[in-house]
Amino acid sequence: MSFSADLGLAYPELILGIGALVLLVFGAFAPKASSLVGWGGVLVLAAAAFEAATGPFGKAFAGGLISDAGSAFAQVAILASSAVSIPLGQRWFQRRGVDNFEFPVLIVLAALGMSMMVSAGDLISLYVGVELHSLALYVLAAMHRDNAKASEAGLKYFVLGALSSGLLLYGASLVYGFAGSTVFSDIALAVHSGASTGVLFGLVFLICGLGFKVSAAPFHMWTPDVYEGAPTPVVAFFAAAPKLAAMVLFARLLGQAFGEAVGQWQQVLVALGLISVAVGAFAGLAQRNLKRLWAYSSIANVGYAIIGLSAGSAEGVQSMLIFMVLYMVDVTGFFACLAALRRQGRDMETIDDMAGLFKEQPGIALAMTAFSLSALGLPPFSGFWGKFYVFKAALDAGPLDEVAAVVGLVGSVVAAFYYLRLIKVMWFDDPKAATDTPPIEAKTIGIGLALFTFPVVLVALHWLDGSAAQAAHAFGLG
Repeated sequence: MSFSADLGLAYPELILGIGALVLLVFGAFAPKASSLVGWGGVLVLAAAAFEAATGPFGKAFAGGLISDAGSAFAQVAILASSAVSIPLGQRWFQRRGVDNFEFPVLIVLAALGMSMMVSAGDLISLYVGVELHSLALYVLAAMHRDNAKASEAGLKYFVLGALSSGLLLYGASLVYGFAGSTVFSDIALAVHSGASTGVLFGLVFLICGLGFKVSAAPFHMWTPDVYEGAPTPVVAFFAAAPKLAAMVLFARLLGQAFGEAVGQWQQVLVALGLISVAVGAFAGLAQRNLKRLWAYSSIANVGYAIIGLSAGSAEGVQSMLIFMVLYMVDVTGFFACLAALRRQGRDMETIDDMAGLFKEQPGIALAMTAFSLSALGLPPFSGFWGKFYVFKAALDAGPLDEVAAVVGLVGSVVAAFYYLRLIKVMWFDDPKAATDTPPIEAKTIGIGLALFTFPVVLVALHWLDGSAAQAAHAFGLG
């Protein structure tokens, strides 16, 4: 392909990169126009999503970038989630006297990194995408500079993120050394008859590095502390789009580079998924801080997604995509509701703070109830359908995945305790004091996403099922 044709396949990334630079320069010369920068960021993300949905498919830059149904599906979901985060986060910071234009620019840069991740066709572009989005997330975690917890969260995330980057680089170097190439299609040829010991060691290191990015146990140690310390709207962003991007990268790497070695990596994924479900379900029982509780919830839910992916089939990838998109709605909506809640000028972040919320803010309480029941997996909420697809794919895959499905179901029952405890406190306990008037943007986003959880999901599921099935076939797993 010619260079101009290659650029045509990279239009979503070009729109995001150029848009971020323009917004940065504009914000630097007009720092008081941060609201304009925010809306400009939303427009850039919308334009990139439109281009991803309508652009041509193919391979560019010698296979380093892939545009296909899988990347388009993931890019649209990631960019939509990122666009929601901008007004939610920018207004949250402004109410606390932190009116900075850098927030939307960092969101756009993180989206650029995630777009590269889901389009990566070799180990080099994989690493560049991971690092680009990670560097933006480190800064976002510490965005509230006057808050000691936020600074601590950013530092912890950076230090542990450097460790995961080392694992990724070491794994990539081993795979390159033993397979002779960094391009996924060439690696697939090298492992056609099974991965050698050196390639297998490299793959394990790659899985460990990506396991950190999705906060899968035992690589989850950063998640509770970072979620608790980071600003609430930033956590809403952390818990949604980056998780989907990393899971899609997982699927592309395993399917297109190591698809012929399914039997060698399937057991690793099953173990990773089961450990994540167990840690998330049982450790969450002891949490009183809602941000830490949903951190462990995210660990468990990533475990379910990994169990779906471990099926090693297109049906398994489809189940993972559906599950992650529906989970993105739940977690973004829940943290939007949490960002809207204050009592006497203090953020409401613990289960005890939610006492009697239904009597004070019935709309937000109903929305948080819907998100909790969905995360629990109660029908007919969206979380039930996500787990239904995952367990169905696992049960169809073989004995090992059948065991994983059963253990995952048990973990879901255990986790029900902390979701139901929150609902009980909101509905039946007496309020301690009146809540402050919630900001309109956070309340609107929270309640709007709750309506998607049910009943809109019943209409959207048909489209989501078809789109995810088409996307899943692009990742090379039969």
